[in-house]
Order: sequence, then structure tokens, then C-alpha cells
Amino acid sequence: MKLSPRPAWLDDVRPNPYADQLASGFRLLRFSRPLEREYREFMLEDGFELKRIALGVGILFWLAFAVLDQLLISDGARWGMIGIRLLVLVLLVICAWLMMQRRHIYLLLPLSLVCILAFGLGAAAVVALAHRSDPGYPYEGLLLVSMAAYFLVGLRLSEALACALAVLLAYVGFELLAGLPAARLINNVLFLAFGNLIGALGCYLLEFKSRQHFLVSRLMRVLADHDSLTGLHNRRSFNRQLERLWRHAQREKLSVALLLCDIDHFKAYNDRYGHQAGDKALQRVGLVLESAARRPLDMAVRMGGEEFAVLLYDIEESEALRRAEALRAALEAEAIPHDRSDTAKVVTMSIGVACLQPTEQDNLSQLYERADRALYLAKADGRNRAML
Repeated sequence: MKLSPRPAWLDDVRPNPYADQLASGFRLLRFSRPLEREYREFMLEDGFELKRIALGVGILFWLAFAVLDQLLISDGARWGMIGIRLLVLVLLVICAWLMMQRRHIYLLLPLSLVCILAFGLGAAAVVALAHRSDPGYPYEGLLLVSMAAYFLVGLRLSEALACALAVLLAYVGFELLAGLPAARLINNVLFLAFGNLIGALGCYLLEFKSRQHFLVSRLMRVLADHDSLTGLHNRRSFNRQLERLWRHAQREKLSVALLLCDIDHFKAYNDRYGHQAGDKALQRVGLVLESAARRPLDMAVRMGGEEFAVLLYDIEESEALRRAEALRAALEAEAIPHDRSDTAKVVTMSIGVACLQPTEQDNLSQLYERADRALYLAKADGRNRAML
């Protein structure tokens, strides 16, 4: 049985990596390779503060248990215990210093693993050493280390399990060396094993929900920035990207081109073929425009209704006009019937092209105004053409 049924609203969402992963499920706590990489990067950034706080709290607990050692153990064994605790403390302080610096964020996971293992192996050694003098010395602190790995440090289940297993095996080895009676050791190991089982189950559920939240939040971002019918970027996303590219082009002294596209006689198309056919035609137009914006900083946009745009970065005016003409021809080649058009017997579009290398004196609206004026000229000149 799935932990969470497939949401019915996914049926209305256009295919994309996040929706596809939600639909197919991830009970083994793995995404497809690109999404898995994105999720791990998200976890690094999202868990940065959590890991630093958890380490600080862990160091305080480690010092508190060092004080407890002095109260419970009075013979020579306590000096060995102090030595172990000091060695672990030095390692933890070094890790804490590295974690405080954000430039080491990609060391965050290995540092977290080192800290958990240092806590666990150090505690196992201290407990085994203490049991030579006092078999009643509390060993339950090892379970606290495991619970921290499962819940407080932000580790994935596989990482937490590996750490907990290493600590448990180390504890068994240290206790065998210390000569703890077999019956007592079996009792302690069973207690720790069942505690780890509960922790692993909770960690599984926690990671499952974390992955689900990641997919849903990324999907909501996609839906907020993309047109639901064509899958192209929407006007909100376009405005944000245009402002960003404009500033970038000013710094780099590069050109930005805007292609404003308008489907010719689209109202007549809807009147003749119906709105459902109109939606399908818009989707096909969207596919044509999407093929023109393959570079990372380029963007194909549905501005609204039958109006579209293509934003091109670092491109000359002649090349922008050539790309616009190629787009116009590609849509005409789709041969979508339109017998109510005064321009052609198929769906066509008019394109206004503007290309500008922005300076500090230029205004962002100039690019849009030039493209809009060129689109007006293209329509006035008979439509189904691209003009500067």
C-alpha cells in the first residue's frame, strides 16, 4: 500500500519531472537521477542551519555527560574516559568551525557524518570503559546518538542507518573487549536494536514527507511561472526574467532581442472551429515557440490569449530577424487548417522584432515598445510576416 495516494489534481497538470515523480511514487526513497541530485542540493541548503544548531546542542550534551562521568566513576577508568571525551570534543569543535563558514557547504554532509560517528563511537568507547568499573553505568546515551542521526541532523535514512549500525557494532566490539557478561550485553544490544528500529521507521516517514514536500513545492513553483495550457512561461515569469536579463546585458554589454508574436485572425478560428480546437492550436503554437528558446537564458512565453513572445539573449539584430522568420515559417509548415483567415488557409502569425544593447540611459520599456511597433507594422503590411 502506498503511503500517500496519487493526488487526483495531477491529472490536470501538464507532464513535467516533478509531477511525473509524484505520480510514479518513491517508496524506495529515490528519485530519477536529475531530481535526486536536485533534492540533495536542496537538502544541503535547507538543512544548513539545522545541522549547525544540532552540532552546538550535541557539544553541550557531550560536556554534560563528561561531568556525569566524574560523578559516577571514581577510579582510574575515568581518566581514560576523559581522554576519549577530549579527543571527540576537539574533533567536534573543528567540524563546528568549518560548518560556521558557508563556503564549506558541500562539506556539510561529510562533516555531519563525521560528527555523528564521533559522538557514537566515542560514547560506545566511554560506556565500555566505564563498565569495567561499574556494570550499571548507563549506556542509553547511545540510543540518543542514534535518534539524533535519525531526526535531528537532517540525514537521509540510508546515511542515518549506516551511522547507527556502525555505532551499534562498535559498541558490541568495545563491550566484548571490556568483558561485559554475555547476558547483559545481549539485553543492551536488543534494547538498542529495537530503539533503532523505531528510529528508522520514523526517519523513513520523515524523509518520505520531506521528498513529497520538495516535489510539491517545486511543482507549485512551475505552475506559478508557466501557462497551464501551453506549458510556456507566463507573463509573470517573463517580466521577472526580462528585468534580470536587462541588468545582466547592461553589465556584459550584450544585446537582448524580443520577438512579439500574434496569431493571425485567431478569433475567427475559434468562431469557426470552437474553443477546444483553439486550445489545441495554441498548444501546437507553443511547441513551435518552445523549440526557438533552447538556450539557458532564452525564454518562450504566452503573454495571454493568442499573444506570445520569445526572449533571446546575446544575439545580433540580423540573427534575431532570421530566427523570427524561421518561427513564422515553422508555424505555417504545421498546416493547421484555418479557412476563415484572410491571410492564408492555415494558421499563421505575425512577429514584431526588437533588438537592443541596453545602456544605463536606456529604459526597459523601450525594448517592448519597439517590438510592439514592429508587430503593428507586420500586421498592417498583410500579416504572416516578421518585421523589425
